[in-house]
Amino acid sequence: MGVAGSGKTTVATLLADRTHRPYAEADEFHPQANIDKMSAGTPLTDEDRWPWLRAMRDWLDEQAAEGDSAVVTCSALKHSYRDLLRTAHGRVRFVHLTGSAELLEERMTHRSGHFMPASLLPSQLATLEPLAADEDGITLDVGAPPEELVDRILASTALPHPTIPRAPRHLAGAPTHPEER
Repeated sequence: MGVAGSGKTTVATLLADRTHRPYAEADEFHPQANIDKMSAGTPLTDEDRWPWLRAMRDWLDEQAAEGDSAVVTCSALKHSYRDLLRTAHGRVRFVHLTGSAELLEERMTHRSGHFMPASLLPSQLATLEPLAADEDGITLDVGAPPEELVDRILASTALPHPTIPRAPRHLAGAPTHPEER
């Protein structure tokens, strides 16, 4: 979890690869209307986010039904959003990736191919509710290299490794085309 530019995709991909877990990118769960809104520089409302969050929760449920632990990226900015995600079957643990506003803005400015403009970072930072003491998770500073962050994640959890390594299933069951969202 974390605001745009925090490295969620990079860290989650590394984590999924190292643990042979299914992986999904939260952006793939957005309906086209949300993508259009963010692309235009308009922050999403809670009403925009609820269906998106439910779709991720449902994907986590599908993975649990198949007997898999999974990795999914999601900004999960508010405690209430994380409450919804925690209703998925199994343990839902959060890794809050955080960094200075300057570092996050620099990263957003230099990335290509993403629909969210750096102009939305202030609204995300204003909305962000850091992990609370009652939430299962850890907070990590993204000033460290991604490989080190994954080492810290693995050291902080009892995440079991599968007995038969397999390639991570990216977006298993997640919608991949706007018309399927």
